Amino acid sequence: MMQALAARALSQVQLAAMVGVTPATISKWKSGQQAPEAEALESLSKVINVSPEWFTRPLPKKGSLPLFRSNASAHVSARAMLEARLEWTQDIVLAMSEFVDFPDVNLPVRTFTDPQQIANSDIEEAASECRDLWSLGRRAIPDLALAVEGAGVIVVREETGIAPIEGLSAWSHELQRPLILLSADKGNGFRSRFDLAHELGHLILHKGIDRSTDPERYKLMESQAHRFAGAFLLPAETFAADVRTPVTLDSLLLLKQRWGVSVAAMIMRLEALKIIDADAKLVLFKRRSARWGAKSEPGDDARAPEQPRLLKRTIELLSSSGVMPIESVSSYIGLAANDVEKLAGLPERYLSGKASVFHLAKLKSMVSGDSSIKSADSGVVLPFNRSR
Repeated sequence: MMQALAARALSQVQLAAMVGVTPATISKWKSGQQAPEAEALESLSKVINVSPEWFTRPLPKKGSLPLFRSNASAHVSARAMLEARLEWTQDIVLAMSEFVDFPDVNLPVRTFTDPQQIANSDIEEAASECRDLWSLGRRAIPDLALAVEGAGVIVVREETGIAPIEGLSAWSHELQRPLILLSADKGNGFRSRFDLAHELGHLILHKGIDRSTDPERYKLMESQAHRFAGAFLLPAETFAADVRTPVTLDSLLLLKQRWGVSVAAMIMRLEALKIIDADAKLVLFKRRSARWGAKSEPGDDARAPEQPRLLKRTIELLSSSGVMPIESVSSYIGLAANDVEKLAGLPERYLSGKASVFHLAKLKSMVSGDSSIKSADSGVVLPFNRSR
């Protein structure tokens, strides 16, 4: 119930009015003091736009608290809504995991328990190790989203309507794999790549670190994820060899298209590598702002944002292999079709159609003779789960 309220950004009072009960009744449902009658459960399901059976399922283990890439203006309810979307992504993966093997998680392992333990050299080494694990060499990465998904990370990119939050990530205890949700509200391919690399940095560097509301601690962790993104996208040796001095905005614009990284991010990387000092960085940023403004750069539209494929192709694989009719996918998961489509990167109303594609996930070996799903309506009815 709490997850549903957060996902739909509804208050108890709003939900009560829509379902036709009192706020006190909603409160009792949340606390587990009372379960909705069949008619009320049907009404509740229609309002939230999930199946009635979804409310009866055991809630998966809570993942690590997500780290949000956002500014301080991001409202608590907005964060709760996006966290619920990440949990719904976990629901999709859990359901699909019954039929497919997702790529193994292949990330550098770090055991830091406090961000103060992490030195800049640790960040550079983690970024280099990640490239080595993925056999990326030291040149520009053609498609970062594909590389990240190939390493077993679940990536979602959707329009959230919450501009201040550009991304969030968390480790799922239930899945034993990480999840990333990126905002698609800004269609800038260069910024989207950096956002993804930033979240990857959080997942590697900060996996064992407890989340804190302390602003200084948060600022340090954000700075470390920024440094990781720069080091991962712009490896020291090869990027430095491409840079001509004295550094100019025009020379960086040429490198922008080659490396798939914004001029602003390259300026920060140049300072980190001590190719320029703090004063030179400030001069370049002032010139950048004077020429182009603070929020955009020339060539921003030359690169479309990279699209996640793993969930989309997994659903297509189940359908094309005859394991599950496409029309049964959303009901099997228990979520509304449009929610599954958005989180899986499928076209609107796609879950009534089919497509044949290249598949990243592999079907599990089935022990029974008939592995197909004919209907998602059968199953054991469990007690109403208030946490839903």
